[in-house]
Amino acid sequence: MSSLLTRVKLKQIEKAIEEEKRIDQRTLSDYRIFTIEQGVIQKAEGSAKIFLGKTEVLVGIKVEKGTPYPDTPNNGVMTVNAELVPLASSKFEPGPPGEQAIELARIVDRGIRESEAIDTEKLCIVPGKQVFIVFVDIYVLNHDGNLIDASAMAAVSALMNTKMPNYEIVDDEIVIKQGYSPLPLKDHPVTVTIGKINDKLIVDPGLEEEEVMDSRISIAFTDDGRICAMQKGGSGYFTTKQVSEAMKLAQSTAETQRKKLKW
Repeated sequence: MSSLLTRVKLKQIEKAIEEEKRIDQRTLSDYRIFTIEQGVIQKAEGSAKIFLGKTEVLVGIKVEKGTPYPDTPNNGVMTVNAELVPLASSKFEPGPPGEQAIELARIVDRGIRESEAIDTEKLCIVPGKQVFIVFVDIYVLNHDGNLIDASAMAAVSALMNTKMPNYEIVDDEIVIKQGYSPLPLKDHPVTVTIGKINDKLIVDPGLEEEEVMDSRISIAFTDDGRICAMQKGGSGYFTTKQVSEAMKLAQSTAETQRKKLKW
């Protein structure tokens, strides 16, 4: 798309937003249709793929034995990584994770961690010596906007699909037994991202909307509706009133999303 056509398109988006419409016919508070499929990677302990509009994200979970952090000797460990696959967007380049991938992983991590979704105490094998480590790997396969919500939903869905090996301690040695048990979960956070374009708040910004929005705010909610994490992004700002409005809009959206997800 040439720079002239790009400017024309962006003006169309801004004009539609001012009239409280969107170029894809959604209202400002409408979320795109999404579908999630679990168990799509056979060799992973858990996995899920989401289609949010045309955005496509795959999440794989691996569970391995390792050592706990010194300050939490009785708790297992979770680590989240994100990879923006070059085939997903012409703006993504091969190589080590860039700023966008690091931010994406941190936001998804924070929602899961602060909601205490994983019962990390039950991941402890030998206190202070050995625990289970849960690796959450996010792969963006097609970028059409709102990677944060798509990745967060896929990550939680993958965790719900995750199985851990059964084991027992015999003579101070770990013996893996037959069969698997579900990953111990205590919560299922739902993350909703609100964008701001010319002082108008929109739910689930698409890719073209992201190119013109002033800023965004992503809010994660626990099963009982409490805010457990919040992250602001973009170069713009939110007034105190806009933050309050965004929180209310995100909360009502999260409730609707949770019903669709059946969590």
